[in-house]
Amino acid sequence: MSDANVIVQDHGPIAVLLLNRPRRLNALSNALLADLLAALEAIQADPSKRVAVLTGDERAFAAGADIGDLGAPGGLRLEDFDRLWNLELPLIAAVRGLALGGGLELAMSCDLLVVADDARLGQPEINLGLIPGAGGTQRLTRAVGKATAMEMVLLGRELSGSEAFARGLASACVPAERVLGKALELAGAIAERAPRAVRAAKRAVLDAFELPLRPALLAERAAFRELLQTPDGREGIAAFLEKRQPIWSER
Repeated sequence: MSDANVIVQDHGPIAVLLLNRPRRLNALSNALLADLLAALEAIQADPSKRVAVLTGDERAFAAGADIGDLGAPGGLRLEDFDRLWNLELPLIAAVRGLALGGGLELAMSCDLLVVADDARLGQPEINLGLIPGAGGTQRLTRAVGKATAMEMVLLGRELSGSEAFARGLASACVPAERVLGKALELAGAIAERAPRAVRAAKRAVLDAFELPLRPALLAERAAFRELLQTPDGREGIAAFLEKRQPIWSER
C-alpha cells in the first residue's frame, strides 16, 4: 500500500479516490484534506473525467477529524471544505465502516452516498465538548430532519447504513462487499449523460438548499435556457426525435 494520503485509481471516465490512512481509520488531517482537494481539482480539470468516487477501506470511510490537528495551532482547516463544496465535478461517497464527525461531513459533501448496511454514521463532536464545524449541523438536518439531527448532534447517536438510507441520508444501501461496485455503477450512469448538463443539474439542486425559492427558480430557468443553446442540448433533442442514442460532444 502506498504512503500517499490519497490514492487515485483510473476507471475510464471515473476516478476513484481512496483515503489512505488506515492506521488512523482515515481520520481527516490537514494534509489529507489538502491532498484530496488537489486531486479532485486536477480531476475536474481533466476533460476525460466525468465523475469521482470517494471511498476508504472496510473499517472506515473516515472516522472523523484528526484530533492532533484539531488541537494544533490553527486547528483543522475547515475552510478547505469550501473548496470541496464549490466543485462542479459530481462526487459519490462509497461508505463502509465508520463515517463519523468530519468523515460524515465529507460524505455529506458528496452528491450521492452509497452506504454499507452495517456502516456507522454519526456526529459525535458533542462528546469532545464541540459541535460539527464542516457543515454537519446544516447538511444533516436538511437530510434527516430536525428530530433525528438533534439526537445525532446533541446525543452523539449513530445511524446504521440501513437507517441512514431509510431516513434519506443515503442514496443506496447495499452489503459491504457491494458498496464500491454500486458507487461505480451510479458513476457510470452519470458519466453517460451530457457533462455540461450534469454539472448544471448539480448546481441547481444545491441551489435548492442554499438560496431562497425565487432566486433558485430564476437560476434554474437561466441554466435551462442556456443548455438549450448548447451543442449537446441540440443533440439531445435531435436524438430523441430521431429515436437514437445521443452523442455528446461537449466537455
